Amino acid sequence: MIDVPGIFASNVFNDEKMRVRLTQDVYDSYCESIENGIPLDLKVANAVADAMKEWAIEKGCTHYTHWFQPMTGITAEKHDSFISPHADGHVIMEFSGKELIKGEPDASSFPSGGIRATFEARGYTTWDPTSPAFVKDNTLCIPTAFMSYTGDVLDKKTPLLRSMNRINHESVRILHLFGKTDVTRVDATVGPEQEYFLIDKDVYERRKDLKYTGRTLFGARSPKGQQLDDHYFGAIKQRVKAFMAELDEELWKLGIYAKTEHNEVAPAQHELAPIFTTVNIAADHNQLTMELMKRIARKHGMVCLLHEKPFKGVNGSGKHNNWSLSTNTGENLLKPGKKPEENTQFLLFLTAVITAVDEYQDLLRLSVATAGNDHRMGGDEAPPFIISMFLGDDLEAIVEAIINREEYESQGKVVMNTGAEALPEIRKDTTDRNRTSPFAFTGNKFEFRSLGSALNISCPNIMLNTMVADVLSSFSDELENAADFDAAVRRLIRKNLKKHRRIIFNGDGYTDEWVAEAEQRGLLNLRSTPEALRKYTLKKNLELFKRNNIFNETEVKARQEILLENYINIIDLEALTMLDMAKKDIFPAVSAFTGELAETIRRKRAVSDDIRVDAEVKLLSKLSDLLSRFSEKIDELDSKVGGSIAYRKNIQSHAEYCCDEMLTTMTELRAISDEMEMCTDSKYWPYPSYGQLLFSVQ
Repeated sequence: MIDVPGIFASNVFNDEKMRVRLTQDVYDSYCESIENGIPLDLKVANAVADAMKEWAIEKGCTHYTHWFQPMTGITAEKHDSFISPHADGHVIMEFSGKELIKGEPDASSFPSGGIRATFEARGYTTWDPTSPAFVKDNTLCIPTAFMSYTGDVLDKKTPLLRSMNRINHESVRILHLFGKTDVTRVDATVGPEQEYFLIDKDVYERRKDLKYTGRTLFGARSPKGQQLDDHYFGAIKQRVKAFMAELDEELWKLGIYAKTEHNEVAPAQHELAPIFTTVNIAADHNQLTMELMKRIARKHGMVCLLHEKPFKGVNGSGKHNNWSLSTNTGENLLKPGKKPEENTQFLLFLTAVITAVDEYQDLLRLSVATAGNDHRMGGDEAPPFIISMFLGDDLEAIVEAIINREEYESQGKVVMNTGAEALPEIRKDTTDRNRTSPFAFTGNKFEFRSLGSALNISCPNIMLNTMVADVLSSFSDELENAADFDAAVRRLIRKNLKKHRRIIFNGDGYTDEWVAEAEQRGLLNLRSTPEALRKYTLKKNLELFKRNNIFNETEVKARQEILLENYINIIDLEALTMLDMAKKDIFPAVSAFTGELAETIRRKRAVSDDIRVDAEVKLLSKLSDLLSRFSEKIDELDSKVGGSIAYRKNIQSHAEYCCDEMLTTMTELRAISDEMEMCTDSKYWPYPSYGQLLFSVQ
């Protein structure tokens, strides 16, 4: 049996290990620097580095790396050994404070959005002491931020840390107005639920599309999918259970709070959910979780798919971002309490979130905009493209009562009557869970459900922290000099709820009626990544980022360009993969099968004209027609791939061309192929079917 408390965080150089390995003076100086946000004294940094090195060597490490998160969506590492030459020709193991604090990876090949020219290679990594170092693959990994030689941000961690500073500062300002001067820090906390697919490695290796793009570009539906709902929360298969057990163990060693695991809706789909932690650490942990999922799956003869929509016709995978605010005194600022209608502090923070989501709905939408997530969102499996907020009946009734200056009458807690005497009574929650809502209040937190499974959670949390902090700042400005604070708070809450009530929607977000109503309300419906990314550089958004010291204008435009370029590259890669599969494998396979059909017809007719061949003739005619149309679509897609060159001078137009022209033709090409697959002898079809893929793990 695994000793979970014994192994938990055993591979992390955390506060407990620092207490043991540092002198009290050094430890106190380190903590003071972290608490007050001031640079470490070099002597302190040297002592921390030496203790960290000794601990890492004891764990079997020979190298260290500055572990950072560039704009590629994954993590990056450059490994250096601890060795240093000695005068006698031998080596000693050294690690200095300077090496701990600063690294110099080559930045020339990382996405920069035009901030740096290709020949300008220098970049810097700098230690993030708020996220503990850890050991992975016998290497000491030091979480770091990444920036260019010019000081411009090239990563996802730096702006996340900046947004944390802002939400902390402005939340503390508000709380001090309420008399809670003992609160000195407020942290945004996150628990990201991670969905993923597991398929057998052997069938994966026979699918070019999965290997090159992460999703199936061709594939007819399996007779059995998720229609019986028998996989959801079903018994976990032994191979999957063994994978989950090893994954849990490795995550626990890294101090990651892996808590819940279960089968998800689609066949071969599963979910892992951790306990909440500070958003910066949660982001680091989620990147590690995805890396370990992929690695450990292969050890068990499986492949972990993190694409948002690897299979057409069954649910895709998301990542629910559960976001809240917690004080250093242990208070959850989004907890309504027993009487939320009387909890003015809660209502003020709730109003701030409502205001922020309404004013910056475009930023929330674009924070989850990717080529993969476009396939997932808007279906009966993920929230719609329209950003709205679900509050639940009770909170919405409170909001309406405030707006209308009415007295709210609480219904109290409802006891659920099970009708079975042996079962204990349970109290009904004040809100249900609305799976169609992009941004839902779920008791003491907001669940942002629109994230795709492969997404780095930093971006949506940068947006959330920044926009809520900005609204809180304006609230504080208005309240700080109020003659009657209580009356001023009530006025402010009512004014903003009335102004921003349009963003609140408790109904079914999948209906056409909601699309029409949302348009009447003036809510955005950004249905593609290029359309959403247009909003990044709106004046109000540039001013928000500048006002809160998150990005300068150059950095915003660079991020917009990087994301558009990534979208273009993904669509182009998918198109080229489809052409490769269509020309080299699918067309020859169907042609060979139709050839056999024609030969079968000829042989039967040669025996006797009385032998019926109408079934074969009908199938041959259908497949021949489909194959001709398939060939025409191949040529059309080929032409459109070549035609994209004309749009390369304007990256926005190029992305829109990929979306409107190339992706449309790819969808049409797939439809023809999938119909041919249903009519072609399986021994001729060149790829494993959906049935083989989805039910490959037994």
